[in-house]
Amino acid sequence: MTGARVDLDDGLRGKARFDEIYNLPDPRGYFRTLRPLAYQIPQHAQEVFQQLLAARVLADASTAQPAERPPTVVDLCCSYGINAALLNHKVTLDELYERYTDPRTAGLTSEQLIASDRQFFAERRLPDAARVIGLDAARHAVGYARAAGLLDEAFGEDLERSDPGPELRRAVAHAGLITVTGGIGYITSRTVSRLAEAIEGPLWVAAFVLRGVSYEPVAEALRRFGLVTETAGPERTFRQRRFADVAERRHAIAGVVAAGADPRGKEDEGYYHAQLYVSRPAAHVAAFPLADFVGDGGASPR
Repeated sequence: MTGARVDLDDGLRGKARFDEIYNLPDPRGYFRTLRPLAYQIPQHAQEVFQQLLAARVLADASTAQPAERPPTVVDLCCSYGINAALLNHKVTLDELYERYTDPRTAGLTSEQLIASDRQFFAERRLPDAARVIGLDAARHAVGYARAAGLLDEAFGEDLERSDPGPELRRAVAHAGLITVTGGIGYITSRTVSRLAEAIEGPLWVAAFVLRGVSYEPVAEALRRFGLVTETAGPERTFRQRRFADVAERRHAIAGVVAAGADPRGKEDEGYYHAQLYVSRPAAHVAAFPLADFVGDGGASPR
């Protein structure tokens, strides 16, 4: 999630705000705050992103143009690099919660924690790790993720307010996949469009979006880049976190109902639920149906 708060989507009004945890020198406060709320969407997303990367390699292999394997990932609203940690390392979100809420790490300075993290993640690095570029307006958070070795490149830019700088454009020029697990609604189609404009080749976008938030403005923007947006289906949802209180639950359910969805068995059981949207070129959609590589195993249990 990004440190920027611009044009808040109506589906997020009434949502608990944790602004103070998104731009700290390290992620300990973030994990301490979100652990009681069972924040879990990055773990669900990691499984889907791995499937998408494998499918993207197949799509690239079906063309005559050479491509990176695996493709470069741009993690939008990357925060402390949690998606990159899960995608590229033999580690689970529960293990990260344990690590960053452990009393043994509480007394470390941020610099000491970063040094420890570099070793921790290096020892767990997967041999086929993707190149991940992180983008977030929260400069301290992305700085930590880069220093800890989670991101290959990191940029603390706010694309809601300005176009990407030359270094960001260079870094993302050949990216194959944009991922986002919590930012849509805080950021808008402006950010996604500005990022897509900087990418030169065929692009895939995978976004987990809370059900009370409309993805249509982003999907419309991506159509202008020749991308077709699909969803895993209204019943295929992924738990994000528990509601912080009764008021948040009430607002979330009202937002889901206003969006034309049914909260029964989902939000009315106490959790935010996200829906997966995947945008790709029409030729890739036809050749590699979403259902073939995002199976039931990726769905969050209710």
